[in-house]
Order: sequence, then structure tokens, then C-alpha cells
Amino acid sequence: MATVSFSFPHSLAKHYIFLVRFTVFHIKKANSIESFSDSALQVSVLFNSLHKTLKILLRRCSCYLSIYVTKMMLRIRSRDGLERVSVGNPNTTVSQLKTLIQNQLRIPIHNQTLSTNQNLLLAKSPSDLLKFTDMSDPNTSLSALNLAHGSIVFLAYEGERTIAGPAIHPAGSFGRKMTMDDLIAKQMRVTRQENPHCESVSFDRDCANAFQQYVNETLAFAVKRGGFMYGTVSEEGKVEVNYIYEPPQQGTEEVLLLLRDPQEEKLVDAIAAGLGMRRVGFIFTQTITQDKKDYTLSNREVLQAAEFHAESELKEWVTAVVKLEVNEDGVADVHFEAFQISDMCIRLFKENWFETEIGEDIDPKLSKMKKDVVVGGKDVREVDNDFFLVVVKILDHQGPLSSSFPIENRITQVTVRALKTHLDRTKNLPFVKRISDFHLLLFLAKFLDISDVPALAECVQTQTTVPEGYQLLIESMATS
Repeated sequence: MATVSFSFPHSLAKHYIFLVRFTVFHIKKANSIESFSDSALQVSVLFNSLHKTLKILLRRCSCYLSIYVTKMMLRIRSRDGLERVSVGNPNTTVSQLKTLIQNQLRIPIHNQTLSTNQNLLLAKSPSDLLKFTDMSDPNTSLSALNLAHGSIVFLAYEGERTIAGPAIHPAGSFGRKMTMDDLIAKQMRVTRQENPHCESVSFDRDCANAFQQYVNETLAFAVKRGGFMYGTVSEEGKVEVNYIYEPPQQGTEEVLLLLRDPQEEKLVDAIAAGLGMRRVGFIFTQTITQDKKDYTLSNREVLQAAEFHAESELKEWVTAVVKLEVNEDGVADVHFEAFQISDMCIRLFKENWFETEIGEDIDPKLSKMKKDVVVGGKDVREVDNDFFLVVVKILDHQGPLSSSFPIENRITQVTVRALKTHLDRTKNLPFVKRISDFHLLLFLAKFLDISDVPALAECVQTQTTVPEGYQLLIESMATS
């Protein structure tokens, strides 16, 4: 049982005592009814003041009482969303917390894995769960884990869970009765997708390094940056990323706005066609301020990723995130993570379920819906973003293209001088090798007829001799 203790607000108590003493003083001072009547009005005012002060005191005490009587509450985040568990006090142990979760959320103790690390929800196998040891000691108290009223604990559990829903009553005398099957058919049920359509994603080392180096050394992860990934998809669902196109954009700490140029994207797609590649995903960075927040992707990021995924109509489409993380030794490392946006999320996006206006007061780790959806047996309008993410394995490779030519739409504008510098630096290589760079091909494409772009790109794909006419044109551009 929770301990109850409270005290009067000090300033109000002093005021109350003063009024009592002052009233008694006036009563004693009156030697007769007549003399007392002279002070009657003043005494009446004092009693009214006493009454009002006492009412305020009682309200304050009632408020304090309700605060202290309420038990400590923890927020439990699992694959079913965010739920609450009432806990006795901060001295409650991990073992006792698991018992409370079993009693209140109906998840057996032996199926529970708890952690204060949000990455627990991304674990895909029992061996992954074993890596989360911060709450493995059953005797550790919540206070020792710095858990207080309102703190979040992450929960992974095996098996299925049944949550009792509200009782269903007949629809009434009008029409037929609504059955449970009818009700379920009308609901949008949000569940976690266990397996991605994409077997893995492999990044060309040069293109990945060119992207992360810019956001790390030039932008210092202070503002967001993004791009579209191009490459190939195998029959087994393995994605290879060989270059990243960075469209015109504006980034802030929280928002990435792509100022897409349809004409430039036509050239990009024409180059991709000549190279035997296609658009396979979207990549973006998270800023250093976002690293301090307890979400994998924010609601804005989920919405943007879902938009591009839905636009692509590619089931293997990959969303990649680049962020700066500080390890246990205090050293900052750049990390790449890859996900697929779940089929359910894409469906919700296409059917216009998402609230697209995101105010500053909205929790960034929750996506808001326009109508109720069912998560873990409950009707909700806010869905944990992690429900929409399916982890994809990351690999790397050395692709056929270089990434040494200056990249488009960055702070420093690409000029003809950059073309001359690049050709001079690579003059000992065969000409086709000298132009085997997507960003160089995009720069050249802006000076060529669009029908010439796939032919030039095809030479790069097959590594065959570039027609002399193209060579002369490119070299003359460099010297102009």
C-alpha cells in the first residue's frame, strides 16, 4: 500500500494562523456588546477571509493527497504499443515488476525480456534478446536503474497475447445484429511485420562513404540530408546500392524537405536505365539532437519514408538511416541502419489514414491516425512508429562505379572546372573508366540530348569503348 503523507502549504498556514489570532484579539478587545458592534464589520470580514483561506487549504491538501496516494506508474512499450503498469514504489525489483506485468498485461513472466534500451524492440531472435542485460538481475530495484514515475521500459515477449475487448451488444431492433466477425471486418488491425520482402541491402563502399563523409565533416550532423538510392534487385530479393542521387533540398534539425526537380530526375532515371539499374530506396540522416530522443524513426520520418516507398511500387524498397552515435568510450561513430516500411504502413498511407499535420506537441515516436485502429486488441489513434519498421540486414561491396566526382546539389556548386580536374586526375585510365561515375554522368547529361544519355551510360555498364564523338564532346567541354 502506498504511503500517505502531506503538509499544509507553509505561506497559507501562516496566513490562516494570523487571521485566527487577529480575530480573537478584536473579540477580547470588545468590553461590551456596544463596543463589539463597532468592530462587527471588521470581524465579519476577517471571518470571511478565514473561511476562504480554509477552503483553499483543503483544496491544496486534497490535491497533495491525491498525488501521494497515486502509485508510481511505468510506461511499458512493446510490439503492442504503449501501455501502463502501476508499481508500488521505486524500491520495486525487476522480479516484482515482471509479476505486475504478468498480472496487469497478461504476459507470462518466463516470456518477458525487459530493458531500458529501445533497440530491444528490434531484436529478431532469442540470441539477440540475450544482448540486453541491464534488467536481467531480478533483484535490481527500479531506482537503481534510474526509473521513476512515468519512465519507459521496453518489453519483448514470445508467443501470442489475448487482450479482452469490450462486450459487443446487438445493434438493436433496426436491421440485423452485428456479429463479432462483422466488427472485426470493419476494423483496421495494425500488427508487426516479422519478415522484410528484402533479403538484404548491400552498399557500395565508395558511395556510402561519400554520403556519410559530407554529412559528418561538412554538415556535422547538425541538419538533415537525404537522397535516393539506385542499384539492382536480385530474384532472391537482395538489394545492391551502387550510387546515391541527392536532389535539391533544405534540411533542419527535425525536417527534411526535398525540392524535387522533375527534369533532373528524368536524367537520373535515364542514366539508371543505361546502367541497368533502378531506384531502390531512400536514405536520410538523423541529426545529433535526434540521437538524444527515444525513437528509431520519428513520425515525420515514417511519413516521408512511406510516401517514397508507396511512390516506388517496389516491394523490396529499402529505407536507410545514417546517424552519429557515441559509444561507451565517448567516441562518436557513424552508423548505417536499414529498414523496410511495413505493408500495413504503406496501406495506411495509401488509404489516407495518417494525420499529415504534425504539431510540436505531438510525441515524435507516435504516428497519429485520423480514425481508430486496433493495436494489441485496443482501439487507438496513436501507433508506435516501431510497429511500421522491419529490420533489413546490411552488407557492403565494391561496385562498378566510382564516387570521386563532386556531388550534385550540395553547398559547393559543380562547375566545368571540376570536370577538367577530374579528367586530368584520371588521364592514365581508359576513357570509359574516367567517366564511370554517376555524378559525372549526371553533370554531362545536362549538356547532352536526353536520348544520348542512356547510350553513354550503357558504355559505362558494359565497359566498352566510348564513341569518339562523345569523347571529343566531353573533352571540349572540360577545356571550354
